[in-house]
Amino acid sequence: MLTARQEIPALSTFGNETMQTPANKLRTLLTKPGLIIMPGCHDAISTKLIEQAGFDTAFMSGFAVSGSRLGLPDTGLISYAEMIDQGHNICNAVNIPVFGDGDTGFGNAMNVKRTVQGYAQAGFACIMIEDQVMPKRCGHTQGKRVVPREEALLRIQAAVNARNEGPDILIMARTDARATEGLEEAIARAQAFAEIGADISFLEAPETEEEMQRYCGAVAGPKMVNLIEYGKTPLLPLDRLEAMGYKIAVYPLTLLNTSIKAMTTALQQIKQGDTAEQILDFEALKAAVGFPQYYAEESRYNSD
Repeated sequence: MLTARQEIPALSTFGNETMQTPANKLRTLLTKPGLIIMPGCHDAISTKLIEQAGFDTAFMSGFAVSGSRLGLPDTGLISYAEMIDQGHNICNAVNIPVFGDGDTGFGNAMNVKRTVQGYAQAGFACIMIEDQVMPKRCGHTQGKRVVPREEALLRIQAAVNARNEGPDILIMARTDARATEGLEEAIARAQAFAEIGADISFLEAPETEEEMQRYCGAVAGPKMVNLIEYGKTPLLPLDRLEAMGYKIAVYPLTLLNTSIKAMTTALQQIKQGDTAEQILDFEALKAAVGFPQYYAEESRYNSD
């Protein structure tokens, strides 16, 4: 069964007040039965729309942030500081837990630790760290390379150590070794990541249903599948993914993809002198960005 939105009980306290951290919200989701469906976001408004649509969590995609913020491909061009800045805006816009794409950790093991700490401070519930060579690139594009297994394990060990030393954040360990070293090596890395203490594993870009099944059967703990339209991984029905053993299904580029298509179409229409067809009325647009909530809060301070 697929999970539905529910009120999540608080799991931690600060002083006399009960509080829900993003990480605790995510831990609760992971214990509930059913597949977690997670759309990808790239800015505050896309994340707000995900929350308003009733999803339990969102994923800040490095591909989508690089494309929307810089207008550049996901080839390691975006920096740690730019990702953190975008993450602050995204996490502050919503109350649902958000996953953050931490790429390779932006350097060596010490950089990985700083990256984990910074993502936790930005408000992320979980950070993804991968085993590609820097500069990294999108997992469904050409030219990928991965570091040796020993270095990959050190990255994840550093991330786990950073988590254990204080920041309240989960670790998702990703391997891209399927494309370069083969499926067996990718599974071996995912198994090792789980043994080290990663909370979630992610084997990127399996190319057949059989490969997906082998990964799920071989690796313990929660697992994520990456569903990119026209990508390398089969877009299987959600109930089949759940039956395989996946816990999370992410659609990292769907919102960026559809927004680019919609904007391109609208630009063509207004260039021809027409009115854009697929458009919200102004009241709906104001509601989407939060004017009603602002007006309600503003009225509390009206002296008239």
